[in-house]
Amino acid sequence: MTQGKKFIFTIPLRFRDLDAMGHVNNAVYLTYLEEGRKEFFVNVLGSRSPEDFPFILARVTCDYVRPIELGEQAVREAVWISRIGTKSFEFSYEVTRVGDPGWVFSTGRSVQVFYDYERGESRAIPDGFRERVSDYVIESQ
Repeated sequence: MTQGKKFIFTIPLRFRDLDAMGHVNNAVYLTYLEEGRKEFFVNVLGSRSPEDFPFILARVTCDYVRPIELGEQAVREAVWISRIGTKSFEFSYEVTRVGDPGWVFSTGRSVQVFYDYERGESRAIPDGFRERVSDYVIESQ
């Protein structure tokens, strides 16, 4: 396994994230993963406009480990790249309690495919992408 580092940030919980059962609704977890992708691209790669995101989301999975309840003020999210192919790459995610990264709420993965919007087809990963994200690659076996 290649050792890199994880991009880590905090997401404040909003009252509207909760459902009638008093915990964060399952669909909101996918929004948290989406926020992870956005924060990674903005903070790691300096992306500032939609043109800086030349990929499409091809797949996303989320494993719910334990509920996030009203008492949590925020959650900690770690994001890293677990695979880079020729046209796609995979993000991995871990949502944990702030101050206790061993208290896992969820884990997830998503596959992004680089995409040529003008041609309507996938394309090779652009030159320089691997180098720009190399500090955040932790390859899965």
